[in-house]
Amino acid sequence: MDSKKKLEQNFERLLFMSRWLLAPLHLGLVIILAMLAFVFLRDLFEAVVKLPEMTDKKVILLVLSMIDLALVGNLLVIVIFSSYENFVSKLDLLDDSFRPAWMGKIDFSGLKIKLVASISAIYMIQLLKRSMEIGAEGTDPAQITHEMTWMVIILLTFVVSGVLMALMDWLKDK
Repeated sequence: MDSKKKLEQNFERLLFMSRWLLAPLHLGLVIILAMLAFVFLRDLFEAVVKLPEMTDKKVILLVLSMIDLALVGNLLVIVIFSSYENFVSKLDLLDDSFRPAWMGKIDFSGLKIKLVASISAIYMIQLLKRSMEIGAEGTDPAQITHEMTWMVIILLTFVVSGVLMALMDWLKDK
């Protein structure tokens, strides 16, 4: 084998192995997931302590906040598993009975769609939480209306972007 071919093979091997540089990023996402779980549990504990003095509205806002955190956690798990399996290495689990059904089946295209859908759902919860502040004491209705108008515009941008990405993927598959 000539030296040019050997150099090319070594370079390609280096490029292929460089995918492992993503592993620390995935570990960082796992640490962020742990931080998110801590915040969830902390907020839950604080809510249980304050429950006797909470109004219905505050309980609903708490529930929305907790759903929001859970959705972000779910999104992180999807991104961690899917991107690791798509770009770094397949997960070789000894016991596949705990393996989620979607694992290994979400490609980059599917990951983009799930990401936009999750972000839209999370943002929708933020919009709903903000809308519950309408009429609250000490709030400026004009300010809330202005903020909510921009929030709706941003949400619609996410939704339209998701639909366009799904359409592009559909056209690509045709």
